Amino acid sequence: GPSHPPTFLLVGGLEKEQFWIAFPFCIMYAIAVLGNIILLIVIKTESSLREPMYLFLAMLAFTDLVLSTSMLPKMLIIFWRGSREIGFVSCLAQLFFVHTFTAVESGVLMAMALDRYFAICHPLRHSSILSMPVVAALGSLVLLRGVLMLSPACFLLHRKAFCQHRVISHSYCEHMAVVKLVCEDTRVNAVYGLCVALSVIGVDLTVIVVSYTMILRVVLKLSSSNTQLKAFNTCVSHICVLLTFYVSGLFTFLAHRFGHSIPQHIHILVANLYMLVPSTLNPIIYGLRTKKLRNK
Repeated sequence: GPSHPPTFLLVGGLEKEQFWIAFPFCIMYAIAVLGNIILLIVIKTESSLREPMYLFLAMLAFTDLVLSTSMLPKMLIIFWRGSREIGFVSCLAQLFFVHTFTAVESGVLMAMALDRYFAICHPLRHSSILSMPVVAALGSLVLLRGVLMLSPACFLLHRKAFCQHRVISHSYCEHMAVVKLVCEDTRVNAVYGLCVALSVIGVDLTVIVVSYTMILRVVLKLSSSNTQLKAFNTCVSHICVLLTFYVSGLFTFLAHRFGHSIPQHIHILVANLYMLVPSTLNPIIYGLRTKKLRNK
């Protein structure tokens, strides 16, 4: 069968500074875990928060917990204890969770945009269109899509022969970083990864942009500036979260493909931040900007 090394070595890229860099990462991770757990508890215990917006927010919080936990504890071990080894299977598992839940996060953000669209453009039918079963189905579909799209990437990698070179120039098992260690032709892997990324982002961003275009048209038609403000206000926190997620993601994605002039350690740092920043900021943005949540 294909030969793969029993372990890989993850390189954080900042050997001298990484001990100190780990501290802000650790603080961010603590905020992410605490913030998202508090969000989940508040939404679960408060019966007044059984609205689609808050249920999607709970999905987002869960996704952020999985996403940050699948990479950060291991990264802190690398940075503080210097033990860089990760087993082949653990590496594939990490790759699977990180990328699956990145796709899930994108899908949940899309679902939230749809929710805002119905809430503002069809307020009277909002609760009948986005009923509990529909919200649950949307959430399940988004999760299923992530799992079904990322599983082949892992199987494709599992069947490849790896060279003796086993240093992953990344602080977590990122798909393209692992693909680079394969000895055989990896065009299928690279193309598949690109197709998944483009189809997920393509579909989600299209729905988000269309939803917000419709929302803008409706909001601008509203007669009083007070209702305009109120309608748009419910979207501001969502727009902030959207920007943090897609802008940092786009940067990482482009840096991978075209950023050969960007120093490796900057690249790795940005990739780590991209995994952490949305998870840290989401509960803060929503917690502070959403009156109902803030009061609870």
